[in-house]
Amino acid sequence: MIDKLNFDENGLIPAIVQDHYTKAVLTLAYMNAESLAISIAEKKTCFYSRSRKELWRKGETSGNWQHIASIYADCDGDALVVEVVKDGPACHTGEESCFYTPVFVSDEIRRFSLNALFDLLVERRETRPEGSYTSYLFEQGLDKILKKVGEETTEVIIGAKNSDKEMVYEIADLIYHLMVLMVNQNVKLSDIIDELASRHIINKKEKQKNYEEKE
Repeated sequence: MIDKLNFDENGLIPAIVQDHYTKAVLTLAYMNAESLAISIAEKKTCFYSRSRKELWRKGETSGNWQHIASIYADCDGDALVVEVVKDGPACHTGEESCFYTPVFVSDEIRRFSLNALFDLLVERRETRPEGSYTSYLFEQGLDKILKKVGEETTEVIIGAKNSDKEMVYEIADLIYHLMVLMVNQNVKLSDIIDELASRHIINKKEKQKNYEEKE
């Protein structure tokens, strides 16, 4: 497949690196045929540095390896999207993504994500702005947060009995309070995602084992 890609006059192809779970764009790097072959063989990203004129493996010095989930080429075969599971920040600055400097953000079209909400909750924990309900929860501490999680769990059960619309509203409340709890206890979203992913792998292996036993 590599020989069917359209590398530029310098033998390079742009590689857009994307978080496999959140779909956030992490960085834009370049690969040549050799670094792409290494990436596929090692299942970790290996790029070509245009400034140093050499191959470099992401994580080789920082330990922030990027484990490859998939690599797709675009319709013209001259660009790649590389989905990865990362061991740490993608940017050399320590930011999770290299794309953190806003140039334009629409007031009409607002982007929402659980990651953005989580980051906001972390900010609230640190800054504690006056009048913020989230600040109030952090100030009251763990017992108050746990009480709210318990109350919202009950509300979800009641909502499910009453109507789908009410259930959705109550689930949103529960997720918010669970995320406050996570921030308070220093649990990251990636921790939960990794745990769920590990269960998926275990279940998949178990299903394969059962299938083989039947055969």
